[in-house]
Amino acid sequence: MKMKRRKFLGATGAMASTIFLSPRDLFATSPKTNSGMNNNFKLVVLATNWGFNGTMDEYCAKVKKDGYDGIEIWWPSSQKDQDEMFNALKKHSLEVGFLTAGYESNYNEHFSTFKKMIDAAATNTIQKPLYINCHSGRDHFTYEQGKTFIDHTTALSKATGIRISHETHRSRLLYSAPVARHYIDTIPELRVTFDVSHWCNVHESLLQDQQVTVDRTLQRVDHIHARIGHPEGPQVNDPRAPEWKDAVMAHLTWWDKVAAIKKVKGEAMTVLTEFGPPDYMPTLPYTREPLADQWAINVYMLQLLRQRYPS
Repeated sequence: MKMKRRKFLGATGAMASTIFLSPRDLFATSPKTNSGMNNNFKLVVLATNWGFNGTMDEYCAKVKKDGYDGIEIWWPSSQKDQDEMFNALKKHSLEVGFLTAGYESNYNEHFSTFKKMIDAAATNTIQKPLYINCHSGRDHFTYEQGKTFIDHTTALSKATGIRISHETHRSRLLYSAPVARHYIDTIPELRVTFDVSHWCNVHESLLQDQQVTVDRTLQRVDHIHARIGHPEGPQVNDPRAPEWKDAVMAHLTWWDKVAAIKKVKGEAMTVLTEFGPPDYMPTLPYTREPLADQWAINVYMLQLLRQRYPS
C-alpha cells in the first residue's frame, strides 16, 4: 500500500530533523570574533515579509517575538500602506531597511520610476531607514545607463546620510560577477548589497574561479542577503540539511570576510534572512507543497548569524 503524501512528509520530516545541521554544528567553524574588533561593531538582523500573508501588525509582532531587530520591506507606494507600516514599526520597536526599484524595460521610464521611489523612501520624515537596498536597472541596460543609477544614489546618500547599496541580483545591473567588477573598478562610490546566491546560480559554481572578483566586491559590501545558493539555483531547499554543508560554508566564508571588515571599522553589519516561499522554495510536483518551512529556515539563519557574529 502506498503511503499517503501527508504521512510521508511527516515521516521524512521527523527523520530529517535528527540530521539537521544546527547552528552549533557550523559555529564550530566560525572565525575568532575579537581580533581587531572595534567596540562599535554590531550585528543587525532583519526579517523579510516575502511570503507572509498576514497583516503588517501581525508580521511585525512575529518578527519581534522571534528575535529580529527589524524588517526589510519594499517602500509602500500608498499613504495608507505607509501609515500601517510606520505604526507597526513604532508599536513593536523595530528598525527598517527599504527596498526600491524600477520595473520597466525602457530605460527612461525605469529610471524615472526608480528615482521617484527611492527619493520618497530616503526623504520620509517618519522613520529614517538603516539603509536602502536597490534593485537597480536591468541586465540589458548599457554601462552608461547603469551608471546613472549609481550616480543618483551616491548623491542621495550624501544628502541624507543614509547608506544606499545596489544588490547583486539576477536581471539587475550587478547580475554577474564580471559585470559587477567593471562597475566596481570604474565607480569608487558604488556600494553593494551582497546576495551572492544569485551569482552562484548565474555562474553555476561556488565561484571558486572568481575569488579575486568576489574579494573586491566584499570590500564594497554595506548589506547582506543571507540566502544560500548553489550551482543550479539561488536557494537550497533547506540549509539545515547536511548535503548542503559545502554551499553553506562557502557563503559563511564570504560573510566572515565582511564581518571582519565591519569589526575593524566599528560598523554595523546589517543582514536580511531571505529564504523565499514557493516557487523560490522548491516544491513537490503537482501539489506545489513546499519542501521546508520558510519562516523556520529564516529563523534558523537568524540564530546561526547571532552565534557566528556576536556583538
